[in-house]
Amino acid sequence: MKRQWSEIEGVAHRVGRIHADDRGSFTKYLETPADAQLAVTQVGSAHNTRAGALRGLHFQEQPHGETKRLWVSAGAILDVLVDVRATSPTYGDWTSVELRAEEPALLTVPEGVAHGYQTLVDDTTVVYLITGEYVPAAARTLLWRDAAVGIAWPLQVSSISDSDVTGQPWPITF
Repeated sequence: MKRQWSEIEGVAHRVGRIHADDRGSFTKYLETPADAQLAVTQVGSAHNTRAGALRGLHFQEQPHGETKRLWVSAGAILDVLVDVRATSPTYGDWTSVELRAEEPALLTVPEGVAHGYQTLVDDTTVVYLITGEYVPAAARTLLWRDAAVGIAWPLQVSSISDSDVTGQPWPITF
């Protein structure tokens, strides 16, 4: 698979391969041995009914970090990642990538990188493969609209959870 790397260490964007015939298609997002170390402990999906829905920016405090691998199975999102690792040379930097179901790609979000997204169209579904255990006491949310981080969200927010509205401002402290 073609790999496209971001400037934030550990973040990877892999373009999937589509195999199509007269029955339809099969899309491959992961394959071994390159992904042999993938130890999935959680599988989930998030369905979003309206364009403009915002989820994030979520991460888990160490030592309970999670690595997330995700793709869009329906619709489209602007996925945003913020490096919250204090020892990283890109600490406080953010990057974004547009993910669309019709352009299959797998995004890897490493431990210590806050993750969130905004839906670009109605009826969008994001599928997750997660390594690590979800520990509610270690769950953190970076404030999605913090001016110090300066994320340029593309749409007006149509829906957001109460916990995301009250996320922690930058810089994140534990």
